[in-house]
Amino acid sequence: MPATAEAAAMGQRGIPPRVARRAWTVPALSAVLLVAVVTSSSVGSVPISLAEIGALLLQRLGLATASAAVDTHAEILFAIRLPRVMLGVLVGAGLGLSGASMQGIFRNPLVDPGLLGISTGAALGAVASIVLGGKLAHGIPPALAPYVLPAAAFAGALVAMMAVERIARVGGRMVVATLLLAGIAVNALASALTGLLIYVSNDAQLRTITFWSLGSLGGATSRTVVATAVFLGIPLLLLVRYGGALNALLLGEAEAGHLGVDVERTKRTMIVLVALIVGAAVAVSGVLGFVGLVVPHLLRLAVGPDHRQLLAGSALLGASLLLGADAVARTLVSPAELPLGIVTAALGTPFFLALLLRERRRLA
Repeated sequence: MPATAEAAAMGQRGIPPRVARRAWTVPALSAVLLVAVVTSSSVGSVPISLAEIGALLLQRLGLATASAAVDTHAEILFAIRLPRVMLGVLVGAGLGLSGASMQGIFRNPLVDPGLLGISTGAALGAVASIVLGGKLAHGIPPALAPYVLPAAAFAGALVAMMAVERIARVGGRMVVATLLLAGIAVNALASALTGLLIYVSNDAQLRTITFWSLGSLGGATSRTVVATAVFLGIPLLLLVRYGGALNALLLGEAEAGHLGVDVERTKRTMIVLVALIVGAAVAVSGVLGFVGLVVPHLLRLAVGPDHRQLLAGSALLGASLLLGADAVARTLVSPAELPLGIVTAALGTPFFLALLLRERRRLA
């Protein structure tokens, strides 16, 4: 959409352009993410100082010789901690960006990807791969075995999304109210099927499902990071380009269509991209609640509703927030580790309740 049309659209909504288009948003959040990456790399049951991290990086680049102390921490940093940090960046960015996109599509700050059954569908696919893993992986080369669970979660998210989209389509249009009701129904069905799979699982599978469903980045390896980057990278890059279209949708679907936005195609494409992102994120980290809800809402309160800033900013802030939550999970009861889903829920629930109370006061 042309810049003048966006400005007119936001002007009619009474949105101050100086707030919505602050140029410092992305650079400042990039700096916050850099600090979060460095801090998360250094803290844990075995602390690694910033000086040691620098020495290890120089050693890896061949610019310094190794010492005994540095060698002791090298395996921890490069084999365990950095893959975990990179996975946290990918998952947090994906969840934050997905939440901002869904809130933009529905023009509702209380919407997140779980509302449409996408997260539950991805969880169903992942649980199915755990319980039926032997059958699903039959004939698959060993090199592709790590991709089975992400692919199953991917498929679960896509099937759930396609079911919701098909139910909500009336006369070639996607009706938002029907979409939400279809999401509730698909959520219930996917939860029931997941419960059935849990019921028929054995003890080992049940333990795996339990720990996975609580959420964690503890399974991160370099191979996991590469697999997740393959599934998340392209959807993230494509989704962040829809800021102008979402700005037009602030006026309503009919007005956005008059401004040159293909509303139906935009909604359909964005929901597919969200399904891909959430499917991959759920596969490697479990279901992490509230990240997609809290991050874009916080950013919207701080810098305004311009989605050209909000989408990229939500990805950066989501990555920083998840790294912070993971650092808390790793250090609060060290040397043990709290499930990451517990930490994100503990942080997100009070904020969600505050949003509900604020909406109730506004409508009173």
